[in-house]
Amino acid sequence: MLLNKRISILDFIRAIKSDLVIITLYAIAVGIADDAAILSSMNVPIPITSALGTAVVLLLAFRTNQSYERWWEARVIWGAIVNDSRTLVRQMQSFCSKDTPDVFVKDIAERQIIWCYALGESLRRQPFSDRVQAYLTAKGIEADNVPNALLSEHSQQIKDAYESEWINSFQQIQLDSTVARLTDAMGKCERIKNTVFPKSYSLLIHFIIYVFATLLPFGLSDENLGIEIVLTFIIPTVFIAIEKTSILMQDPFENKPPDTPMTALAETIELNILQMTGDKRPFQKTPVTTYYQL
Repeated sequence: MLLNKRISILDFIRAIKSDLVIITLYAIAVGIADDAAILSSMNVPIPITSALGTAVVLLLAFRTNQSYERWWEARVIWGAIVNDSRTLVRQMQSFCSKDTPDVFVKDIAERQIIWCYALGESLRRQPFSDRVQAYLTAKGIEADNVPNALLSEHSQQIKDAYESEWINSFQQIQLDSTVARLTDAMGKCERIKNTVFPKSYSLLIHFIIYVFATLLPFGLSDENLGIEIVLTFIIPTVFIAIEKTSILMQDPFENKPPDTPMTALAETIELNILQMTGDKRPFQKTPVTTYYQL
């Protein structure tokens, strides 16, 4: 993976520290209000509080499930990219005739390696690495969507191979189908990246959590203020922690700890392609870098 760092408890606490401060102050305020002379006689039946808690749990379950589906879909897409990258190079090797220059297959192999790195970096909205930028400069590629431009170069090279009679029409169709699958995978990644989870859903969950925290002390015994405050702090905090976990998972291309390991997968693709083409250049893994901030 890009990040060789586990998410510690302290990291997670820092991620929700603002919510912890707010819920702590809120729990103290509501607990004191429950003991106030005017409100001390007010009693909210436990079934009402339980119903609100159940509503929060159901909303959080849906939110967590949707976030995990987005994260898992991203991982499945990149698994397909790994397979199709190997397939593309293997097809070029097996389809091209003996008259095909060796550099022809190596060109498409090198471009596929660069495409994988460029796609990961563009999804993370990062500047292209020195290696990707050097390749783009050398090939004179300038485009708003660099990964798409690289796939267009694939298609043009396949067309050139057909016109040079290095491959036949059936083989051209097979190669074009592989490039089409890579294009489809890129489009799916862009869809996930550009589809924002509705903010109103988070606001609804937060609102119900604070309503729950408001009513909870009024359904508990007033004999011990400390216990009321602690329970009013702990239960909403658990809900908020679950929601934060789903928020971290819902964006798998944001360069955070639960991010899809695109750099590691691109390295796997590169290593496989170098072995397939017999390239003996030394392979160096990308240095581990922590770009994220919880």
